[in-house]
Amino acid sequence: MPSTLCRLPPVVAIEIVRVDPVADRPLAEQILAVQKSSYAVEARLIDDDRIPLLHESVDDLCAAQVHWLVARQGDEILGAAAWSESEIDRLVVAPHAHRQGIGRALVVVVIESIAGQRIQVATGRDNAPARRLYESFGFVHTENQQVLQGLWLARYELVHERDEHVDRGRF
Repeated sequence: MPSTLCRLPPVVAIEIVRVDPVADRPLAEQILAVQKSSYAVEARLIDDDRIPLLHESVDDLCAAQVHWLVARQGDEILGAAAWSESEIDRLVVAPHAHRQGIGRALVVVVIESIAGQRIQVATGRDNAPARRLYESFGFVHTENQQVLQGLWLARYELVHERDEHVDRGRF
């Protein structure tokens, strides 16, 4: 039987860690750069660049009362997630790292961190990739909300018990 050469992508270790951007301004600047590039992609998807987090400053990012995770490869931040006690505040992935499971991995860790509560999240109503991601975890669409004239969010909610299995899907 003839053999077939199959090229596989290199295995790359991605580390997900809790961080404190308030205590590390260069880290906050890195997170902000990923956030802005990620929300620029969403702005193109929804054809609206008025997304508030797209225009956030480092000081704004540091003032947010949230917990932070980053997904990194070596010193490069590929994604970040921030959450409060019951809400995913933001999930961002560097555009060159899209479709590699980084957002999914971050959501798994956030859900495990705040499980046992109702978890809420919002994304652009027309951001189909983000909506599919949240729906794949069992988030249920609860409403559409107009936050600025013509700028719509889709709101989701997940009721999750700590000891339930979180579907990690593929990373």
